[in-house]
Amino acid sequence: MNKFVLRQSLLLLLTATIWGVAFVAQSVGMDYVGPFTFNAVRCLIGGVVLLPCIAILNKFNRKNGVECMEDETGKEVKSSPQSQKTLVIGGIACGVLLCVASNLQQFGIMYTSVGKAGFITAMYIVIVPVLGIFLRKKVGAKIWCGVGIAVVGLYLLCMTESGFSIQKGDLLLMLCALVFSMHILVIDYFSPKVDGVKMSCIQFFTCGILSGVGMFLTEHPQMSDILAAWMPILYAGVMSCGVAYTLQIVGQKGMNPTVASLILSMESVISVIAGWLILHQTLSTKELMGCVLMFAAIILVQLPDRAKK
Repeated sequence: MNKFVLRQSLLLLLTATIWGVAFVAQSVGMDYVGPFTFNAVRCLIGGVVLLPCIAILNKFNRKNGVECMEDETGKEVKSSPQSQKTLVIGGIACGVLLCVASNLQQFGIMYTSVGKAGFITAMYIVIVPVLGIFLRKKVGAKIWCGVGIAVVGLYLLCMTESGFSIQKGDLLLMLCALVFSMHILVIDYFSPKVDGVKMSCIQFFTCGILSGVGMFLTEHPQMSDILAAWMPILYAGVMSCGVAYTLQIVGQKGMNPTVASLILSMESVISVIAGWLILHQTLSTKELMGCVLMFAAIILVQLPDRAKK
């Protein structure tokens, strides 16, 4: 492994670590504020954090004579009103889906453990290729095998002493994984056409504003409660939204996408470790087996297919 690949891999692993620990911050934040309040504040903070990043990147590009971006074919295209419109539409579309997914996740975390939430949420990596069927993308035997393994793992995660039972939090997190899958597909469509950091900034502000509407309609936010939750909110806003997203962009540059996604999927494992170390949450043997199977499914669906002779 050369120095470049090692550096990029470490950046992606750091990204997965930040996202995995963020489940702890989300869980602790619920001790002080409601789900909509937590997401509204964290996403607005995430958007603000990205503003100086955008300014620095623009200054860097101008300094190096980069005045235009590349499209999906690698050909340089100049910024135009149409590209700006695409940027705004993409950012808002991503923001709406992020709002739905993150709030489903936040409500789900209230009723389950951090580790369990991390693994069920990671199901989006399995769901994405399945949703590709509706986009007329071929789904091979490997994908269906991964889905089958994930279902078995999910069964073990949801099986209690009284038998199989899908709790309220589990159902919310399954819906969260489904919406995150749609979010990834929308990003996949728009990201080659626009600036990724700018689109992310727009999506965070969109998510923050929409969550704010839910906050004022269903919750009674108090500034004292928000200030009491300053540590988990700042971590989720600055580290999970702003820093981790930027690290992901830098880390994925020049990396094999399969390798990158495999490293990022470690987020689910780190969420279990973080829940155990910080919150002293433990999983039963059956739940641990379920986590192992779901992680195996996540790895399987991301392995590259053999080249045809």
